Amino acid sequence: MNRRTYIKSILAVGVLGTASYSLFKWLDINQPIDVKSLQGYEPLIAELAEVIIPRTDTPGAKDAFVHQFIIKVILNCNHARQQQIFMRGLEDLEQYTNDQYQQSFLKCSQAQKESVVQYFSDHAAYSTELLNKVQKRLWGQSFFTKFRNLTVEGYCLSEPGATQGLAYDYIPGNFMACVPLQANQKSWATK
Repeated sequence: MNRRTYIKSILAVGVLGTASYSLFKWLDINQPIDVKSLQGYEPLIAELAEVIIPRTDTPGAKDAFVHQFIIKVILNCNHARQQQIFMRGLEDLEQYTNDQYQQSFLKCSQAQKESVVQYFSDHAAYSTELLNKVQKRLWGQSFFTKFRNLTVEGYCLSEPGATQGLAYDYIPGNFMACVPLQANQKSWATK
């Protein structure tokens, strides 16, 4: 066998191997998730949302049933790729917690839970905005960014969040474009 044919065959095998692996990964990440597998993570989602918006003198994320909102949005309003990223993020969170504290997230102390959430918050995005835009365009939002946004959105849309966690005007009067907040006033639930 001459050297050129040998090099061409090695390159062809390398290209075909890389292409088939890439195709496999692309097809794998574009498969919709199983509904029951996501619902199996409901206690973890509820606890994680509660760490982000804890109960104080106002209701927390669990009181507002934010975990149910997150599951419904992920299943009904996201494409398969974002669903896969979300599921892998939950699995990564559990794996990280097991590696760090030798127990599941649900069994950790409050300080440990906050440490895990802080770790994922710090590693949710790249340091340059251009890389974040490229990642969002190609793959969708990162797990923690998506989770945090859905937690805040679900809380603000819930009745306890809008009426007790935020300032809510049941019967709005006239329209005033810019109204300064009073001292210690909650943010407005309606605009």
